[in-house]
Amino acid sequence: MVTRTGSRRRDGRAVAAVLIPLVLAVVACGSDGSASDVPEVPPQVRFDSANFTHPTKIDNTYYPMLPGTEWLLEGTADRGSGLQPHQVIITVSDLVKRIQGIETVVVWEQDLNEGRVQETELAFFAQDDEGSVWNLGEYPEEYTDKGKFKGAPSTWISGLSGAQGGIHVHGNPQVGSPSYREGTAPKVHFLDGARVEATNRQACGGVGCFPNVLVIDEWSSKASDGHQLKNYVPTIGPLRVDPRGGDEEESLVLAKVRQLNATEMGTVRDAARRLDERGYSYGGRDYQQTPHVEAGT
Repeated sequence: MVTRTGSRRRDGRAVAAVLIPLVLAVVACGSDGSASDVPEVPPQVRFDSANFTHPTKIDNTYYPMLPGTEWLLEGTADRGSGLQPHQVIITVSDLVKRIQGIETVVVWEQDLNEGRVQETELAFFAQDDEGSVWNLGEYPEEYTDKGKFKGAPSTWISGLSGAQGGIHVHGNPQVGSPSYREGTAPKVHFLDGARVEATNRQACGGVGCFPNVLVIDEWSSKASDGHQLKNYVPTIGPLRVDPRGGDEEESLVLAKVRQLNATEMGTVRDAARRLDERGYSYGGRDYQQTPHVEAGT
């Protein structure tokens, strides 16, 4: 969770003064948020385009991405001025973008603080033949608290400038399996790690309580970010995000999940196309090397 339910928030990640090495020193935290330095480098899962026969058919039970699905998550986050009301809206479009030789599903995500858009982004997902959902790039536009456009310095595309996509949700997650990378992008100092913490947890959100919840422990290469515990419900998707340490303390629960109608889908399609077009101006050379989004088949 397109963190975010999709991936981690990147506030300040691309600031030139913050040089994050691509050797991940994970801060392992207990349930009380205490930390001890435990060096760990999650292995990079090899990307093979031949293993994506139907990449835009994302029917992973924990994160099904049917076009028109929209998740609204609500909670609080500290973006520098204390804990404030926070919302994340994740919408699956019916558009695709070709990355590393395969089509990816275009997902539109909006981050709002106190009702103001702080970040709006396109994220690009695909499912491999084992049922794992991959994140293969992001174009995130950042805005000030007053709504002024700041740029898109954290843009990355798998296969370009050393960036490599990673698994967002495994097709068959198992407790005790090795930790893994959710993505690597040296140019923007991005390296996210994750591990499966539980597969049969009971958890609650604004839409109810559920058994058999998948919990993923996720962290970034910035120790100050702490960890996030992301909860996914079979057949529904993201349920909640809970902080474990870190400065931001982002906490979210699923308030609503719905299927958009044809008119609403047209609005989403238009917004995604506008963002994609802006990517060629503000997303840097890597984004300029990608083809425009187009209607899925």
